[in-house]
Amino acid sequence: MGSFRDPRSTFPLLISALIFFLAAFKSDAADVALGSVLRPTDSNASWVSPGETCSLQFFPVDAGGASLYVAAIAFGGIRVWTAGGGSTPGMVDSAASLQLGSDGNLRLFNGSEVLVWESGTAGRGVTKGALLDTGNFVLSNGSTVWDSFSNPTDTLLQNQNFTLNETLRSGPYSFSLLLVGNFTLEWNNTVVYYNKGLNASVVANVNLTSPSLTLQSNGIVTLSDQALATAPVIAYSSDYGEPGELVRFLRLDDDGNLRAYSSVRGTGQATARWSAVTDQCEVFGWCGNMGICSYNDTEPTCGCPSKNFELTEPGDPRKGCRRKQEIKDCPGNSTMLQLDHTQFLTYPPDISTEVFFVGITACRQNCLSGSSCVASTSLADGSGLCYLKVSNFVSGYHSPALPSTSFVKVCSPGIPNQPPLSHQP
Repeated sequence: MGSFRDPRSTFPLLISALIFFLAAFKSDAADVALGSVLRPTDSNASWVSPGETCSLQFFPVDAGGASLYVAAIAFGGIRVWTAGGGSTPGMVDSAASLQLGSDGNLRLFNGSEVLVWESGTAGRGVTKGALLDTGNFVLSNGSTVWDSFSNPTDTLLQNQNFTLNETLRSGPYSFSLLLVGNFTLEWNNTVVYYNKGLNASVVANVNLTSPSLTLQSNGIVTLSDQALATAPVIAYSSDYGEPGELVRFLRLDDDGNLRAYSSVRGTGQATARWSAVTDQCEVFGWCGNMGICSYNDTEPTCGCPSKNFELTEPGDPRKGCRRKQEIKDCPGNSTMLQLDHTQFLTYPPDISTEVFFVGITACRQNCLSGSSCVASTSLADGSGLCYLKVSNFVSGYHSPALPSTSFVKVCSPGIPNQPPLSHQP
């Protein structure tokens, strides 16, 4: 007679095998095979991380009524990386596709099969892709060949290291880390309007070799380097250390400011908890060329220097202003219109060529007589400094708290705005 085995004795083995199978299936499901394709029109089509904390898929974007999409990674409901993002957002139509080709290259095509963006990994032995629970999308061949964390667009997730040679971009603005440990905000790859470094006592007699900036999961921004015994704190989020299921991230917004955000996981809503530039009007170019930034109660707003100007795009004050009559069209009949409590922003590298020590009268007259000068600012803060603006792009700031007086060159007669500074019709 054959032996009898109690079925209950095999039940735990079956359960263990089932759990192992499901775990293996879930892990495999997170891998993206060569030849995989995502399309905006495929319902619920996405590449999902093993723990389902994040996904890579197409998201609709507001583009003035057009049906456009971006291929992006969402972490906890927040978009944190975009294919072709940064300074040239990769917006595509509904017939677009994101393809992991058989050659290992990740490509974004629009509906007419024109290449919008690629990872540049063709022929490098990529065998698969995978979206990790950290929010990092990785192309690998056993080792990492390319990953989204090393190629950020405008956002850094919590615990994501930001290193030398990496750049965040948003429109004309960029954020980068320097070897000395400073991090900078730059407009159009030329004007550095924010440059913050470590306390001199921290880096005294220390040569950094590979600095790395990180937003910790508790909301603290730190800088680490093998030459530093501890990672000094760069900034604190206003809610640092608070408990809860929070997603934290640093983002370079399209207004040129770098901010730390926190979001309750899954809500898709985020709150700014820290900003690098505390005064938005000090962000170069925020109001466009010849635009003047001021405050309407607590919100920054954009306008023109005087009624001699009009908005470049009437529906968008941030696009700047233009003269109603160009200076070249009124030879010998130009004047300098005075703008009280106004300053034309001057940052490196312009600060080395546009700054002079002269009084307010000379500051006005020297610009009027200078053929290349378009505006000037006398700081009137005791420094004796005068900015003579000769660059092609001029950015201004108006506030009752500013002691400076500025002048802008216009064809006569100069027609001042009615206070307070307002948008031009």
